[in-house]
Amino acid sequence: MKTNLEHQWHHLAAEEIVNRFETSAERGLDGAEAERRQQEFGPNALAAPKGKSALLLFAQQFNQPLVYILLVATLVTLFLREWVDAGVIFGVVLVNALIGFIQESKAVKAIESLSRTMTTTATVLRSGVRRQVPAAELVPGDIVLLQSGDKVPADLRLLTVKELQVDESALTGESVPVQKNKEPQPLNTVLADRLNMTYSSTLVTYGIATGVVVATGQGTEIGRINELIASADILATPLTKKIARFSGLLLYIILGLAAATFVVGVMRGESWIDMFMAVVALSVGAIPEGLPAAVTITLAIGVSKMAKRNAIIRKLPAVETLGSTTVICSDKTGTLTQNQMTVQEVYAGGDLFAVSGGGYEPEGEFSREGERVEAAGNPALRECLLAGLLCNDAVLTQGEDGEWRVEGDPTEAALVVAAGKAGLERAGLAVAAPRLDVIPFESRYQFMATLHGGKGSRMVYIKGSVESILARCGDVLTRDGTIEPLPRDVGHRMAERIAAKGLRVLAFGRMAWPASAEVLGHEDVTVGLTFLGLQGMIDPPRPEAVAAVQVCRQAGIRVKMITGDHAVTAMAIARQIGLADGSEGEVSAMSGQELSELSDEALIETAGQTPVFARVAPEQKLRLVQALQATGHIVAMTGDGVNDAPALRQANIGVAMGITGTEVAKEASDMVLTDDNFSSIAAAVEEGRGVYDNLVKFITWTLPTNLGEGLVILAAVFTGTQLPILPVQILWINMTTAVLLGLMLAFEPKEPGLMERPPRDPDESLLTGKLVARICLVGFLLLVGAFGLFEWVLRQGREIEEARTCAVNMFVFGELFYLFNCRSLRYSPFRLGFADNRPLLFGAGTMIGLQLLFTYLPVMQTAFGSRAIGAVDWLPILAGGLVISVAVEAEKAFRRSRSASSRQQARPRSRV
Repeated sequence: MKTNLEHQWHHLAAEEIVNRFETSAERGLDGAEAERRQQEFGPNALAAPKGKSALLLFAQQFNQPLVYILLVATLVTLFLREWVDAGVIFGVVLVNALIGFIQESKAVKAIESLSRTMTTTATVLRSGVRRQVPAAELVPGDIVLLQSGDKVPADLRLLTVKELQVDESALTGESVPVQKNKEPQPLNTVLADRLNMTYSSTLVTYGIATGVVVATGQGTEIGRINELIASADILATPLTKKIARFSGLLLYIILGLAAATFVVGVMRGESWIDMFMAVVALSVGAIPEGLPAAVTITLAIGVSKMAKRNAIIRKLPAVETLGSTTVICSDKTGTLTQNQMTVQEVYAGGDLFAVSGGGYEPEGEFSREGERVEAAGNPALRECLLAGLLCNDAVLTQGEDGEWRVEGDPTEAALVVAAGKAGLERAGLAVAAPRLDVIPFESRYQFMATLHGGKGSRMVYIKGSVESILARCGDVLTRDGTIEPLPRDVGHRMAERIAAKGLRVLAFGRMAWPASAEVLGHEDVTVGLTFLGLQGMIDPPRPEAVAAVQVCRQAGIRVKMITGDHAVTAMAIARQIGLADGSEGEVSAMSGQELSELSDEALIETAGQTPVFARVAPEQKLRLVQALQATGHIVAMTGDGVNDAPALRQANIGVAMGITGTEVAKEASDMVLTDDNFSSIAAAVEEGRGVYDNLVKFITWTLPTNLGEGLVILAAVFTGTQLPILPVQILWINMTTAVLLGLMLAFEPKEPGLMERPPRDPDESLLTGKLVARICLVGFLLLVGAFGLFEWVLRQGREIEEARTCAVNMFVFGELFYLFNCRSLRYSPFRLGFADNRPLLFGAGTMIGLQLLFTYLPVMQTAFGSRAIGAVDWLPILAGGLVISVAVEAEKAFRRSRSASSRQQARPRSRV
């Protein structure tokens, strides 16, 4: 290939470009040549962007307000020549930083790997055959086909253009889509004005085109600036911001208490050195060192769990917001249904035909009033099926395993299959009536039209919505092949009759065209067409989607269907999936026309009560989302087309389809469903609720320890006694228990009844008043247990090291017993079963072993100031832990009892 004019492709004629790349505009490259070029040029992929260096990522682990206190404590203890204490405190800071660094690195890598699973595909010509291939396999010289919704997979020099518009804002910053053409441009034309080029990562918003690949991977224009793109911090979520605010507040509280403790102690005549050590102990005791690592790990686990359930999170805030979702606005086709459309009825020539057979296998029969009919002997039926086959971009193929597969839209696939049942095949028709031009389907026009040529004749075939096609038709093809005036409203009445059965209805027409004409425009098909008939098809509901809708309704989440289908069709499907809004199983629906007549205020009142919206325009989807949000709803919106992108971006959670979704829709979304299944949304909501639950459980578990440790230090200072626990011992408690006990809550399975609760208010605080009361209760019990045990051992005349060892063990085993209470904030751990969270059992066993080493191993005694204690000393320690556990369960039972009593009183009394 001669590519010495690299980057100047816009200046050359299309034919010269094709010659330079030694390819064919009609056939593309053959497979062997494409493979050879793949080896030469490498994959069509951008080099991985340079992220933060490992050193910088590690250094950032120290950039936390609470870590500042620990660093200051290290400096203070060094100044006081407490070498062991200083070493242990800094060691804990270092370990905490290492944990955060390792887990954050894993989380970032996990999210990057998940994003790589969403591979972009491209439509190319290889050896004259149209194929879908991964964009990474494109090579210079490939012929690529573009249409609305595509993401341009490489830099292309356009060869043919049909009303093509491209959003190049990702590359040029120009917000208005650019109208493209294929004409050569002046050599000095700037990038933004090269109208005959499309560039990798830009988005096709309108029209169709073909182009030859002139650059791939890092050689593309977007590749040149790839390293300059600064990626956002993917771990900065609303929850982590709440925790950052919480940490800042805790910082001021700790500093205030530390200052008060120091002043009170010095005023009581205590040594300022002893008070510094007390302040250090108070500070390190009140800091929940394991909180940052817990947040990172829990979110990463949540993202991985969602990926296993076919929901890929593109933006981590979606993990949290999912738990608050109150309304899911779902498309119908492929999401609530199976996405395997099957034509079941055809209306042509005044007759209604039933079509047998299902799925994509072209096997079936046509019958009228129970009698079999040969399509070849009925001109109207044959012509209606022929229009569906020719005015069509879907490709039906049979694999080596015998399975029939479709490339293209499922609705178009159903038309291909229906024509195949009549013996019509595209291969033969492509020779007899080749396609000369096309008007692609666009949502604002609601139709597609193709121009076909034959021996001395031209014919236009058109398909689309009933309203759009009938408005363009003046006559009708009869059963014997003659043309008659089109009776008024016949088509509309028959369409409603078919749609009432739950079938989607498409209308078909044709128009004779001058033999010399080879170009077709919108203005050519406004009037004068002949009505050929209707085809009614059904895409049955997914059984799992029906179940998921019921789960969502139990969870207090409303499900709304927003579709471009006929209102009657939409209501029929809605009834099948359980969207009935009345006691008699009726479903109400609002059409796009009705919606357009409502003011914003009226729509806000109506949107929440209507379960089905049919025949809606793109801007109306956006209005619906805004109307629901205006009443406080947290809205999840599904979509797959270009017309869904504005609503996906506006929604709190934009959910794109991974299989049928356009690149425009995926770019606008927060989450992508790899199976295009509504049940995956319900699963993701459930996982989101579980993630948030586990974070709250960890916080509820860890704060009583910090509170209890702080209270113990304050009690010692204000009573003038020696510190019951030393700073290094506090750090031992906090770090070992956080890693081995608290973090195990991140693996806690979802609780029973999780999807029976109402959605969480996104504005509520992390901890409710009830949980704050429980934290205070457990913190107070830890204070009483540890301080009381410390004093009891001292009064026996034993060494202070033994007393402190007993106090430390009281904290650890109090936390251990309380950990099982925190497996559920509502229910008893006996209800959950103790074997469901094996990591927690492993952590508890390991913690017990480490605590025995802390107590009895000489090297640990030297490092942490511990001493061996007798067997009898373990009795009050274990008893104290048991008291905490029983007290918490009693508090839970009391609250459950009050809640049940309140519900009982709220029930209306029956009248005698």
